[in-house]
Amino acid sequence: MNINPAESTMELTKLSPPQIIFGTEVDHKSSEQFLLSMYDSVQASIFIVDVLEDGDFQYVALNPTHERWIGICSDELRGKKPEDILSPIDAARVRQHYADCVIFGKTISYEQCLQFQGVPTWWSTTLTPLRDANSRIYRLIGTSSNITPVKQAQEAVGLQVERERLLEAIAGRIHQSVELETILHQTTIELRQFLNCDRILIYRFQADGSGVVIAESTVAANDPLLGKNITDPCFSGKHLEHYKRGCIQVVEDIYAAGLHPCHIEFLASLQIRANLVVPIFQEQDMWGLLIAQHCHESRQWQQTETDLLKQLTTQIGIAIQHVELHQQFKDLNAKMELQKEKHKNQLQQIRSFEALVRRMTEQIRDSLDETQVLQTVTQELAELLNLERCQIELYSPCQTQVTIAYDYSINLPQCQGLTRQIAERLEVYQPLLQKQPLQFLEISPGWQPQLLVMSQMACPIFDTQGILGNIWLTRPTQEAFDEFEIGLVQQVANECAIAIRQAQLYQQTQAQVKELENCDRLKNQFLRNLSQELRTPITSISLAVQTLESVLTPAEILDIEIVPQLLQILHNECARESKLINDLLTLTYLEAEPDPPTLIAIDLQSWLHPIVESFRDLTNCQRQQLNLSVDRTLPLLETDITDLERIITELLNHVCKYTPAGESVTVSAHLAGDAVELNISNSGLELTNNELSRIFEPFYHLSKHDPWKHSGTGLELALVQKMVRHLGGSIYVESGTGQTTFTIKFPF
Repeated sequence: MNINPAESTMELTKLSPPQIIFGTEVDHKSSEQFLLSMYDSVQASIFIVDVLEDGDFQYVALNPTHERWIGICSDELRGKKPEDILSPIDAARVRQHYADCVIFGKTISYEQCLQFQGVPTWWSTTLTPLRDANSRIYRLIGTSSNITPVKQAQEAVGLQVERERLLEAIAGRIHQSVELETILHQTTIELRQFLNCDRILIYRFQADGSGVVIAESTVAANDPLLGKNITDPCFSGKHLEHYKRGCIQVVEDIYAAGLHPCHIEFLASLQIRANLVVPIFQEQDMWGLLIAQHCHESRQWQQTETDLLKQLTTQIGIAIQHVELHQQFKDLNAKMELQKEKHKNQLQQIRSFEALVRRMTEQIRDSLDETQVLQTVTQELAELLNLERCQIELYSPCQTQVTIAYDYSINLPQCQGLTRQIAERLEVYQPLLQKQPLQFLEISPGWQPQLLVMSQMACPIFDTQGILGNIWLTRPTQEAFDEFEIGLVQQVANECAIAIRQAQLYQQTQAQVKELENCDRLKNQFLRNLSQELRTPITSISLAVQTLESVLTPAEILDIEIVPQLLQILHNECARESKLINDLLTLTYLEAEPDPPTLIAIDLQSWLHPIVESFRDLTNCQRQQLNLSVDRTLPLLETDITDLERIITELLNHVCKYTPAGESVTVSAHLAGDAVELNISNSGLELTNNELSRIFEPFYHLSKHDPWKHSGTGLELALVQKMVRHLGGSIYVESGTGQTTFTIKFPF
């Protein structure tokens, strides 16, 4: 149905007098506006017909909804009679309904099919008569609903049942029979009866682009086309591509479809007037055409008929595939016997190859010796593939030449160490450098009295970082290497790449380790030399301060009050620098290769108490609480007591220095699994993640947490960490919920 896209509206107010719609005077302006609004906006189709004095009928107006449905503007309809807008048959039917409404004088309802602009449409209409003051019916108000979809659905039900029966019958034949000729022949007969057309053809394309009719059902009056090779002289590549895209050809009349004259002449020669062509596909390839024809008159093909042919082509495609699969199954069974022996040999080859790859993988895992791995590969590949020779050549860093690094041969001369220039055999090495395998036949004279043709293959060795070399295989026959063998050799090449790259990385790592060891040794030597050089002037300064202090008399000091302060500063700084130098020497000693610690068994219960108590005066002075808790069941701990005392002392110095007044410092020792655990913690201090990660770095200070601004060398915690590791223990620090804890573990 054609629907006018432009929504035409009509101002009913132009139709005077006001009772033009319902035949009664509208006194109130608001009521008139309400009725006009309903007329314009209601979704039902409304039309108005005047009953003239002579009994004739003419149209007055349509509401916008009816305009949209039939595609006729209200202004165009006004004043026209049914014959002016409808076909003669439809106009006569409409007049009869209008006359019945006038005769009976009451509302009537009916259904009818009308054509607007050539499109048939079903309508359910109700006519209501309007009377004037003299009780004469002067106007009819019609309301209509478009029921075309309902009618079409009712008509389609019967066709759908028959169509499903036809499709079910064809599908049943596909599963019951493997004879394609029987399936196609019966399909053409049943389809022609269902469509009631003159001819049904199934046309199959040949390899040369022509085609032959392989199934036909036709009326007796038509010349049969079955078995004929038909070539359309106007059938161009454009038409073929049209069908390959799944498009169909619908021709209702060859003389009115705009076809090329030569095509019209060709169709007419075959007694074709109307044509419906649907392509048949086997999987993705176009196999042929399913054609429905009317021979002596035109025919308007319905969409349901087109859909049916599409469904049938799908079933035919399934039948073709079913038959071909059956034939392929028979051929496959025949080939299975021929290939069984080949598969058996390949299976044995695969097992041998898997064993080779497994051995290579184990060698690469267990050994960093590239020579051992690759020399084994050349020998085992030669034995596995019955080769005359197997070589591995490696590229130079600039890839201008290759050197045969590994060579295994049976009767041929050894070539190991031979160097080739790539430019001299560019046609060979160009595809190899692009990571593509290469094989060819080569005449090999020289070591044989007669010419010997050999099959050669080169497989590149590469990884993601680049190409490394090639594996060369020489077979003493003209038999080419198949894809299976090429795939096996490529996997071996991948393993070779891993071995070569691993050896290179190992060499680089060893060189870097030696360089780092040398740098570390030079650093430690520098620190030792620096510490030794600094120790002498610091000692001299300290002696000078002591001498200066002894020569100054008390009377002179009374006159100069700053002198004692300056002397104290000199004493303190000399002691601090001396401690820094000693810490540096100890640190470099521990980072080098220190002597093993002197182990003595100690009882932590009695040994730890005096060390902790030595800090009692300091904590009392700083208004801190000092606590000690040692598990009485702790076994004896074997350790170096000098180093352990230094560790505990440095940690207590650090913790006391950063603990606020009023908080506590706690030292505890207990058994944790198979280790002795020492904890030194303080409250009132919580460190950030950045501070925790850097706390053992040399010269790192937590100065912002130091209320007394105590100074230190900055090496204390770094030394503690080194000394704990030297004793075979571990140390870490945790901080949270207002508390920081250093934990030391010594395993038994």
